[in-house]
Amino acid sequence: MMTDLLLKNVRPLGGQATDLLIRDGLIAGIGSELTAPDATPAEDGHGAILWPGLIDAHTHLDKTTWGMPWHENDREAVLRSRIDFERENRLTLDIDPHRQSLRHAIGLVAHGATHIRSHVDIDTTHGLRMMEGVQQTREKLAGIVDIQMVAFPQSGVMVMPGTVELLDEALSNGCEVLGGIDPCGIDRDPKGQLDALFVLADRHGCDVDIHLHEAGELGAFTMELIFERVRVHGMQGRFAISHAFALGMNDHARVGRLIDEIAALDIAILTTGAPSAAVPSVKQLLAAGVRVGAGCDGIRDTWGPWGQPDMIDRATVIGMKNGFRSDRDLRLALEIVSQGGADVMRLDGYGAAIGCKADFTLLDGETVAHAVVNRAPRPLVVKGGKVVARGGACVVDMP
Repeated sequence: MMTDLLLKNVRPLGGQATDLLIRDGLIAGIGSELTAPDATPAEDGHGAILWPGLIDAHTHLDKTTWGMPWHENDREAVLRSRIDFERENRLTLDIDPHRQSLRHAIGLVAHGATHIRSHVDIDTTHGLRMMEGVQQTREKLAGIVDIQMVAFPQSGVMVMPGTVELLDEALSNGCEVLGGIDPCGIDRDPKGQLDALFVLADRHGCDVDIHLHEAGELGAFTMELIFERVRVHGMQGRFAISHAFALGMNDHARVGRLIDEIAALDIAILTTGAPSAAVPSVKQLLAAGVRVGAGCDGIRDTWGPWGQPDMIDRATVIGMKNGFRSDRDLRLALEIVSQGGADVMRLDGYGAAIGCKADFTLLDGETVAHAVVNRAPRPLVVKGGKVVARGGACVVDMP
């Protein structure tokens, strides 16, 4: 529900201290002499930086073991074995998709997120169970955070007969975006998987966001197959590649040509700054005009113990992986986990100007760069003009 609010003594985007007036969930005024009806609730920002809501544009709400007993991980770090173990042991481990996605999402809200794009596993073992659990979370947190769901065939498409039909059903019943994964590495049939995905995208008129862990020349080959289909299907501006590790290879001329094509087709790139992989240079992508967003990916799950439900933490990971040190670079890292995600998800009314939606977080720091490295609890998080978190705690309790 949209509400009114008078927020005093804040520094929008790290600028001078001022006040904000929110009416009907929108920023209606910015200045020092604002007036509001007597019944309008007021909050003192105590000089904190006001920043548009953080955006986790690549995560997996259905996977975390957050709040559960410690999961001992004794398996080899091989993608296929991780996928198979998780799929086969979800029920035994009691990774309830609603309870766990609720915990993950509440953590993100507490740390300043106002929008989430979550991939949810769709496979022939569990059907639409993961999607249904995250849907419950989305309904529970309506007005607290916006959750967009990606129908994600993590176990593969062509190697798992029946998955295409399940993806079709998921897109008809709540998922807004279609996912995919390593057409060569997982399916060993890039033409089959990509053709199936583009047919589904055409049928549902939806965007596509594909996981592409494939590195080096293999990943470059898959990207070129994607480019062909984006052109043929007229999906410019509606396709995203997550991870895009191939763009981190050492053949800089090859990478440059791929990035030029990505920019020309308006394909978005989503990075997690994965410390254990070669990742694309976010500066090179942005310089070419590519939309770049970010996400915390999976956190504390059967894949590994790392990660926090906090996009400032992820900005730090991305900054360190990209060699960021200057204040300007630290600000860029924050922009990637906020405006960058909004650009990828094409969010209307996003920002910190008059007329924008009142979706924002306060940050504690002398400057924007200080706020990024400080990683202090968020003093206040506002969604649609309503306070949804305070002092690092969401208004909705953890289950």
